[in-house]
Amino acid sequence: MKEIVLNKKQNGLAMMLFWMLIYGAGIALIVFSAIGMSAAEDINENPSAGTIIMFVCGLLWAILGWIPFLGLKVLKPQEALVLTLFGKYIGTLKSDGFYWVNPFVTAFNPAAGTKLRQSGDVGAMSPSVSAAGTKSETAVSAAELLSKKISLKIMTLNNNRQKINDCLGNPIEIGVAVMWRVNDTAAAVFNVDNYKEYLSLQCDSALRNIVRLYPYDVAPGVDTTGDGIADEGSLRGSSEVVAERIRDEIQQKVENAGIEIIEARITHLAYAPEIAAVMLQRQQASAIIDARKMIVDGAVGMVEMALERLNENNTVVLDEERKAAMVSNLLVVLCGNHDAQPVVNSGSLY
Repeated sequence: MKEIVLNKKQNGLAMMLFWMLIYGAGIALIVFSAIGMSAAEDINENPSAGTIIMFVCGLLWAILGWIPFLGLKVLKPQEALVLTLFGKYIGTLKSDGFYWVNPFVTAFNPAAGTKLRQSGDVGAMSPSVSAAGTKSETAVSAAELLSKKISLKIMTLNNNRQKINDCLGNPIEIGVAVMWRVNDTAAAVFNVDNYKEYLSLQCDSALRNIVRLYPYDVAPGVDTTGDGIADEGSLRGSSEVVAERIRDEIQQKVENAGIEIIEARITHLAYAPEIAAVMLQRQQASAIIDARKMIVDGAVGMVEMALERLNENNTVVLDEERKAAMVSNLLVVLCGNHDAQPVVNSGSLY
C-alpha cells in the first residue's frame, strides 16, 4: 500500500463558513415559507405549491444539513489521519491545519486503542494479553478509542525485561528502549493488523535473536560477529555494538509496517536471580586472582632489585642457600595479607 498525501484540503475555515451560510439559508427558507403558509390560512386560501415545496426543502435541509460539517478535520503538528471512503483508501492528511474533506469518509487506525509501555500512551489502562502471549495495555477511555489520529512524533518503547540465555547458556535479564516513529501511515495501518503490537513483538524477537549471540562477559573462543574468528565481544563490554545490531534487526523486521527505528538502547542488564550469587562469587574470584598476580609480579621485581643492590655494593655476601632463604622471606612479607612480625637475631649470623 502506497501512501497518498492530501495537501490541497486545507480549506476547513472557508468551507465551514460556506456551509453555515447554506444552513442559515435553509432555516430562513423554513421561516419565510411558514410565514407565507400562515398568511394564506389567514385569508382562507390554500398555500401555493411553491411555498409548500420551499417549506419541505428547508425542513429537509435543517434535518440533514449537519452532514457536511462531518468533513471538518483539525490536525495538530506531528499528527496524521488515514481516510477511507466506503472501504477504499483515498489518502492521508499529514500537515497541521483545518481541513474539509468528503463528509462520508472515515478515519481508520486499528491501533487507536492500543497502549504500550511507551511515551505518549497515558491515561486509564487495563492489561490485556495478545495472541502471542505478550502483555500490552489497552486504554478504556471512549474518547481515545474514537480518536483515529496517528502520531508522527518520535516515540520511546520500553518493553518488559526478558530472561534470555546468552551464548554460553547463562540466563540473563535484559531490557531495551527503542525510539521509533511512523514514516508511512498507509503501510502502518493497512500492511499489519496493529502496528504498535507488531512493533512490540518484533522488538522482543530481535532482542532474543541478538542477545543469544553474545556472552554476558568476555569469554575465550566465542565468535560474536559470525566471521569465524573468536573475538572479545560481550553484552557488558560491547553494549553500543549490541544495541546497534538490535536496532538493525528490528528495522529489518518492521520495514513493511512503515516504521522507522531511530535508536535502540539497553536499559537493564543483569544475571538472572537464580545464578546472580554464583556469578558474583565468580567475578570476585577472578578479581582476587588478578590482584594476586599483580602483587606477585611486583614482589618478584622488588626481590630482584634488592639482590642486585646488595651485589653491587657488596654489602652482604650471600651464598645460594642464604639467597634462597632471603628470597623466601621477602616474598612472604611482600605477598602476605598481614603485616610482617620481624624477629631480631641478637646472636651469631650462623
